[in-house]
Amino acid sequence: MHTRISPPPPTFQPLRPALLAALLLATACASAPLPPTDALQAAELAIRTAEQARVADHASPELGEARDQLTAAQAAVQQENMVEAQRLAERSRLSAELATAKAEQAKARVVNEELQKGTDSLKQEMQRNTGAKQ
Repeated sequence: MHTRISPPPPTFQPLRPALLAALLLATACASAPLPPTDALQAAELAIRTAEQARVADHASPELGEARDQLTAAQAAVQQENMVEAQRLAERSRLSAELATAKAEQAKARVVNEELQKGTDSLKQEMQRNTGAKQ
């Protein structure tokens, strides 16, 4: 019986450094975080919505804070600090939404007070017309 010896598999040792360099480069490119575009756009939209709802009349500090946070988020993007930019953009959106909610609450309170005055006036008028006393 004749035993056949197969040749050793080809070695790829000359390719290893190039392969390792390519892998490191791909990993470095993949790990660079992207700007939080969605979060920045959401913050901008929330601020625009608040401005259109005339929030400045009722919740000016919160709206100012939202604007400041958005500016800081945009600066963080310029400094390539995407984690901080994401955090600031989300805080900006939340501050703008809080401003909108506070403004809506204030407007609802005014409407409620007006309705209450109208109800009180109607009750007084009914009492006068029926001769009942308070």
